[in-house]
Amino acid sequence: MSFLTVEDLVVRHGSLDVLQSLSLAVERGSFVALLGSSGCGKTTLLRAISGFNPVASGRITLAGRDITTTPPEQRGTAMVFQSYALWPHMTVAQNIGYGLRLRRASRARIAARVEEMLAMLHLPGLGARNVTQLSGGQRQRVALGRALAIDPEMLLLDEPLSNLDAAIRIELRHEIRAVQQRLGITALHVTHDREEAMVIADRLVVLRDGRIAQQGTPQEVYHRPASPFVASFMGADNMVRVTARAVPEGLAVQTAEEVPPSLLTLGEGGAHLAGPVRDGAFDAYFRASAARLLAADEPPAPASLVLPGRVLQASYPGDVWRYTIEAGGRRYLIDDPVVLGPGAATRVAIPAAALHLFAASAAA
Repeated sequence: MSFLTVEDLVVRHGSLDVLQSLSLAVERGSFVALLGSSGCGKTTLLRAISGFNPVASGRITLAGRDITTTPPEQRGTAMVFQSYALWPHMTVAQNIGYGLRLRRASRARIAARVEEMLAMLHLPGLGARNVTQLSGGQRQRVALGRALAIDPEMLLLDEPLSNLDAAIRIELRHEIRAVQQRLGITALHVTHDREEAMVIADRLVVLRDGRIAQQGTPQEVYHRPASPFVASFMGADNMVRVTARAVPEGLAVQTAEEVPPSLLTLGEGGAHLAGPVRDGAFDAYFRASAARLLAADEPPAPASLVLPGRVLQASYPGDVWRYTIEAGGRRYLIDDPVVLGPGAATRVAIPAAALHLFAASAAA
């Protein structure tokens, strides 16, 4: 039996089903990231598990207990909020020990636990300081310490890093992961940040419109997206329509009749094909960082899809140039270290292993 089980969960806001018969199983000690765009239902799911959102139908069990209608304070969960939600009139120590005080723990127990949290979260000597005197990163550490101080069975994190500066965000996500592994606690983390989810979690759950679009390890979801939506959300948001013909070696694909076909191998080390091998139209998705711009006389690598095009725009975000390339009536974002100016003719080469192929959509 899974540690946390969500069965056919429906959460309704007015006439809208925000979660639509959603089912999820989380193993004990795992770190799961709920990932998706705004409005997909990830925070609603977290709040339903914590008891802050009422459930229209379905069932939630934690450690074998049905907690569907259990009050939040009796569920064995602890929440870390995006906005810290600290008491501004209290010190760091008082905030961390607040949950223990509500549970009528002894003063000695509270003091010992607070000191343990201060040491674990790199806040030594700050117990007597008012939380309003802390930086954003320090406040979020205090919020995490308050949640962990009560020894919850499950830690719930609702975009706890989104209000922080980039450098602090990177530092804290590694600290949260380290604390989770050290304590062996089960954690559910809501984020819209793909990189954050990949770094911090050992399992991703991608939500769309109140349903699970895909779940799996970060490697599985990144390299083998189950749908065009997941591929695009995981960064493969360039799309080229191709016509394919099944051959013994894989697929012979071309983007237009006047363009010679490219042979794409499939499977391990080749293109990812969602569905059976067949003749017909496919939408091929790829990441900006996966393609290369070829020099005029440079041959493409074997098993690559090649798109002749021209540079529309160029910018330099650092390390590589980011180009907007027009090819075949579509625009693509390509990252490459080569220096080209607007209007330059070029060719985009995408290796087979970087392509995610899905049956062509009429809307594409």
